[in-house]
Amino acid sequence: MALRRPLWVRLIGWAIGGFILALVLLHGYVAATIWWWRDHPPRETAFMSYRLAELRAANSGAQFKYRFVPYDRISIHLKRAMIAAEDAHFVDHEGFDWDMIQKAIVRNEKKGRVVAGASTISQQLAKNLFLSGERSWLRKGQEAIITWMLEDVLSKRRILELYLNVAEWGDGVFGAEAAARRHFGVPAAALSAEQAAWLAVILPSPRRYERGRLTPYLAGRVNTILSRMGAVQIP
Repeated sequence: MALRRPLWVRLIGWAIGGFILALVLLHGYVAATIWWWRDHPPRETAFMSYRLAELRAANSGAQFKYRFVPYDRISIHLKRAMIAAEDAHFVDHEGFDWDMIQKAIVRNEKKGRVVAGASTISQQLAKNLFLSGERSWLRKGQEAIITWMLEDVLSKRRILELYLNVAEWGDGVFGAEAAARRHFGVPAAALSAEQAAWLAVILPSPRRYERGRLTPYLAGRVNTILSRMGAVQIP
């Protein structure tokens, strides 16, 4: 007669099994959602929900500004500027820029703290679509899996289209169309090279900058991005 396992062993087994099942269901949901987004625009992303909750904590009537526009109605200058600023090897890598990751590790080790990151556009999209602003190894692992799914299911063109439509460009301002109208009073299709470079430069900290404001620091960064845009490949 087989010995019955102790209750604590069975409980651990059930917990592990439940955790694995939850992961399978979660990633099944993510995969199905990505397939839907191949030809449907997101109505709202995880990051939009997170930011809206923050805004409504201060103002119960707060709303975010967001309107999805197709790839062809976004200025080519903005596409070039975003790749130049955020992910120079976007069209070549498969979701992760290993050279940039290695360089970031070396820089951070020299400084003894995190001073450089190496997130690609695909990784940033994964975070914006599905994850919170939390920083943890578990979240980074989820981000890596979702990034791989995005690259496997979507074309580079669609990844860039989604990214430009869900990125935050101000307090509750999401996507290229809302950003162009908020900061410059024009549609996304009409953004000039200089305006596009400005939007690319403020993206890491979009809520710090007022409408179209150009400080000496921003002017220098805008000129740097403008100088790189001509060599950028876009999908």
